Amino acid sequence: MATQPDTDGMTAEQKYRAEFAREWREGIDRSTLEKPLATADTPLDEIDVSRPELYALDRWQPVFEKLRREDPIHWCEDSVYGSFWSLTTYKPIVHVEALPDLYSSDWRNGGFTILDSTDDEEIALPMFIGMDRPEHTAQRRTVSPAFTPSEIARLETNVRQRTEELLDQLPRGEEFDWVDRVSIELTTGMLAILFGFPWEDRRKLTEWSDWMGDVVAAMDPELGPIRMQKMWEAAAYFQELWQQRKASEPAPDLLSMMAHSDALGDMTERNFLGNITLLIVGGNDTTRNTMSAYAYALNQFPDEARNLQDNPDLIPNAAQELIRWQTPLSHMRRTAMEDAELFGKQIRKGDKLVMWYISANRDEEVFEDADRIRFDRENARRQLAFGYGIHRCVGARLAELQIRVLIEEMAKRRLKPEITGEIERVNSNFVHGYKKMPVRLSEY
Repeated sequence: MATQPDTDGMTAEQKYRAEFAREWREGIDRSTLEKPLATADTPLDEIDVSRPELYALDRWQPVFEKLRREDPIHWCEDSVYGSFWSLTTYKPIVHVEALPDLYSSDWRNGGFTILDSTDDEEIALPMFIGMDRPEHTAQRRTVSPAFTPSEIARLETNVRQRTEELLDQLPRGEEFDWVDRVSIELTTGMLAILFGFPWEDRRKLTEWSDWMGDVVAAMDPELGPIRMQKMWEAAAYFQELWQQRKASEPAPDLLSMMAHSDALGDMTERNFLGNITLLIVGGNDTTRNTMSAYAYALNQFPDEARNLQDNPDLIPNAAQELIRWQTPLSHMRRTAMEDAELFGKQIRKGDKLVMWYISANRDEEVFEDADRIRFDRENARRQLAFGYGIHRCVGARLAELQIRVLIEEMAKRRLKPEITGEIERVNSNFVHGYKKMPVRLSEY
């Protein structure tokens, strides 16, 4: 993955994009990367929770616990992403999400991730999650019909059939990679159906999603240009499908809805790529990494695994609890448009506020014994993994459906995944997930 792309086959425009991206990333001061990772003993003014290694090594929990206890709205002066506020508890995050006019997610104001977007058209990708009202409202409304309760109910038959077929084909008593064989295959198949994407090419969606959601690679002088190349490859593929949809009668797939809408039908090339990126990453990472968390959690909490086996009526709530405990996207970001006071902290116009959902979902004042899985947790649905307010994940119901169905079908077959080797996690401060998870299926 960390290889320099061959530029011989690039167009002049592609070469320019790659070179611009390289110059931009090489200008970043990397001295902060030489500092040791934060721990529970690190002084507050030295804590930087933007370091992706914290998540790849699964060492983020005590650091955020310290911040929640001692400085829940924490100022980080020095990071490779510049200075930023870390919001680590539940109430401040909900407060900021509820004021979208004061705290902007617009790409022209910095965007919605810790990695700053820019008004330079070679870097920024406008998408509706990275827009403020009224643009956001119009574009989101176009895709919302694909995720209504009635549409989710219609999709359940397909989701269940594909899940049944996949589980019946898995080996019993033999080691395999749960991430690849289960999590990726189920979520990629669902994306292909939503987009009306050619089934034989569906694994391209996984590859593109991994690159698109990698904000760490975006800053790397070697990987950054490769990432942009992969994104434009996705754009070219989807542009061809887009033209086919515009030339055809309206259909229920997402691309057709977008192509025939007033708000999205005449998008610029960059707005098109931005919204495709959003839908691919959003549709992939939440479901995929929670499905992997399901296998991991059953091994980490055997008492809860037995509780779920004995009480299948807990399955819908178990899906919510897994989403809370995993939190597949660690953060979202906002930019203050005016000076404001936030729970005693003075926020200045232009300040970057990073809302760490991964920490808020472990907030002890909201979730008792928050580091543990409890499938009967009464308030599991209060989890913030999908965000809050106008930017709450448009596909949340579909993600919940897919996770619930997987747990139900595993329970029907009385199957349990037993982890057999070392787990490899994603090296990212944005996507919180797993690369590999060796398991062996057993029956109970």
